[in-house]
Order: sequence, then C-alpha cells, then structure tokens
Amino acid sequence: MCVNEPGHGPVSGKGVQTGEAAHELQTSQSPTALDRRIEDAQEQLVELTQQLIRLPTVNPPGDGYAAICDLLEHYLDGYGFSVQRVRARAALGDSDRYPRWNLIARHEGRRSGECVHFNSHTDVVEAGEGWTVDPFAAQVRDGRVYGRGACDMKGGLASSVIAVICFMTEHPEYCGAVEISATCDEESGGYAGVAYLAEHGWFDPSRVQHVIIPEPLNKERICLGHRGVWWAEIETRGHMAHGSMPFLGDCAVRHMGAVIQAFETSLMPRLRGRRSAMPVVPDGARQSTLNINSIHGGLAEPDAGYTGLPVALVPDRCRMVIDRRFLVEESLSDVQDELHQLLEQVKTSRDSFDYQLKELFSVLPTMTSRDAPVVRAVADAIRQRLGVEPDYVVSPGTYDQKHIDRIGRLQNCIAYGPGILDLAHQADEFVEIQDMIVSAQVMGRTLQALLLKDSD
Repeated sequence: MCVNEPGHGPVSGKGVQTGEAAHELQTSQSPTALDRRIEDAQEQLVELTQQLIRLPTVNPPGDGYAAICDLLEHYLDGYGFSVQRVRARAALGDSDRYPRWNLIARHEGRRSGECVHFNSHTDVVEAGEGWTVDPFAAQVRDGRVYGRGACDMKGGLASSVIAVICFMTEHPEYCGAVEISATCDEESGGYAGVAYLAEHGWFDPSRVQHVIIPEPLNKERICLGHRGVWWAEIETRGHMAHGSMPFLGDCAVRHMGAVIQAFETSLMPRLRGRRSAMPVVPDGARQSTLNINSIHGGLAEPDAGYTGLPVALVPDRCRMVIDRRFLVEESLSDVQDELHQLLEQVKTSRDSFDYQLKELFSVLPTMTSRDAPVVRAVADAIRQRLGVEPDYVVSPGTYDQKHIDRIGRLQNCIAYGPGILDLAHQADEFVEIQDMIVSAQVMGRTLQALLLKDSD
C-alpha cells in the first residue's frame, strides 16, 4: 500500500474497475510492485482530488490560491518534502486582494542524480451554466469525480502527487530529486505562475532536468508542445455625428465591418490552406486559424439596471481583439506582416479609413523532440503499462510548456496526464478514477526509468 496521508489512517479498497480497465490490465505487462502500490492508494487519490476541487480557485479573479497552497503544503510536508511558497509580486494579475501564490515542493533522494519536476496549475475557469451537479462538491459517481477542474487539471495534480509518494515509498534509495509545483494563472497565460518561476531560475536546467505537466491529454498520449499564438487589437477610427444624420459622420463600426469582410474573403481562405507537419489535435487545428475574440464599437454598455434608451450617435471608435494561432512552419513576423498588409489593402479601398494595430502578446510554437529523455521514458512506460504505442500529439492552444521552454531554456518538457481534453471548461466536467490510477502508474514507471538508473 502507498504511505497513508498523515493522520488519516489506513487506505483500503481497490475501488471501481471498469471493463476497459480490466482489459488494460490483461494486455499490459504484469503489474509491478509500484503499480500495485498506486492502485491500492485509490481512496487516497480520490480524496485528494476531491479536496482540491472543493477549493474554488477561479481565475479570474484569482480566488483561493493561498488556500490551495496551504492544503498542498500540509499534505506534502508530512512526506518529507521541503516546501516553499512564492508570491509573484508585481507580476501580471498580482494584488493584495488577489495575491498570486505558487508552491514548489522538493524531495531529495539519498544519492545524487537528476531532478524530475511535475508542474500543475491550480486555477480553474468559472463554473458557468448547464451543470447537473454542484461544480465544487467533487461528487463521485460511476467511477468518476465531477467538478470544475476535475479534468483540467486537479485530477492530474493529484495523480502526480500520489505517483511521487508511492515511488518514494517503494524506492527509498532513489537517486536525484523529485519536485512538485502548483502554480497559478495558467488559464490567463501563466505569467504570475510558471513564467514568474522560470524568470527566477526555478526551471534552470542546472537544477531541473525533466518536466512533466499533467494536463488532460488522455492516458495514451504524449503532448510534445503547442502551436504559436499572436493576440492583437485592431482599432478603426471614424468621426462622431448625430445618428439621424450619419452622412455628417464617419462610422468606425462600418470600417471594422470592412476588415471582417477582408478576413472572410481573403485571409481565412489562405489560413485554411496551410497545414502543419506537427501532430496537432484535433485535426482541424493542424491549419492556421483566426478567431475574433471580441468586438466593441460605439457607446459603452449601460450599467446593470439602467432602463433608458441609447442616444443617437455615429461611433468614432471600434475595437476588435483577434486570436491568431500559427504553425511552426510560419514565423511570427510573417503572421504580423500578413495582417498589416491586409489592413493596408482595406485602407486603399475605403475613403477616410484609419486604424491602429496593437500587439497584446505572442508565444512561439514549441515541440519537444521524440528523442528527448522524458519523452522516451514516458513512451516506454505507456507501452509497458497499457500495451499500446503512445500517440504523440501537439496541443492546439498553448499551456505552461511555453514558459519552461522559452524562459527557463529547458526543452526536455512534455504534457502527460489523465482526463479527456474535450471536457476542459465544459459543464459537468469529470475525470475517470481509473484513468487517474493508470496515469499515476505511468508516471511512477517514468520515475523508475529516470531516477533508478544508478541506484542498484
């Protein structure tokens, strides 16, 4: 059995076994002692997942970061981890009302060696509507744990914690070190989380050699990286006038309509024709894409409860935020130049067309090599545990690997964890208990491959 949580008594029971899980056990190699230890820890794994979900760490605004760090610090301190808490002071989003807290826990092996780091984000998006269960009750039903963040990614965080604890218990003489980090703000870019830690040396390759991010990519998949992203704001300008005499003004919204028309007839058809060699999933994301994230023109939205009518006005400003996802085969400068040229073409076709283009942020594509040590170790663990070849994929959207790669200069990083990606940010989000167990077993086997090489 895995080491029990301090003060909680023995862990008992094997829990729910689905037909799929039974088939997996038959087709994989014989369970190892570590596999059995992790399976015996099912109750502990489910309980930790529930405790994490019941803390509504909703971002924005960034609630509950201190509370979830308290929970994890207490939990990991009992297993001999050295725990540090880091507030991302003055980082994007940090304030005294909503402080951006991160936690890093490290456990040293008995001999020198490399460090394997598991990084999970603690923030979740708002619950939204359409739930049939309480989104923060962490209900267990039909072999699943339901709740906001169950899949994305508190189930992955709990799985990595249990995998590490069971590995340490099974192999007390292991070499090197294991780290677990719980970081904030991934859903809003990760700049007060992993980016802040990377800027301050926490992911320096001299102290961390392998990183696994337990995002919900399905237990047979290894995520090697992600597409690039460029967010920008376009503002069209006009001239204000009375709405009954629009011919005396110049409508900025109509100018923006011309921009959208150019998107539809010129830019988007070109983007659909570009395909990446990167194994991006789903298939529709293997092309370049453009999303209109928001648009606003004219009067500001009235305050809630206002019952009056709007005034008659020709809008002199219209703003649009675009979300451009690009491929490793495209350069950021080409992406930027393409949009600038499109706007200049619109300008030549419309009298008095004026605009301003402002970059909001950008992230370059990244993809770890299949030959990287952490990729090979996880791939072998999937083959051994599941009896299948791993599926190598690339994420359509970015996640915190971007900061570990670009800021930390650590490229030996992947995402691997339990859960179905399509459930992220959905109502009735859940994670399969058996998927958490199997993913934890894959993580445990990965630790054996990376940290037991010189221990015998």
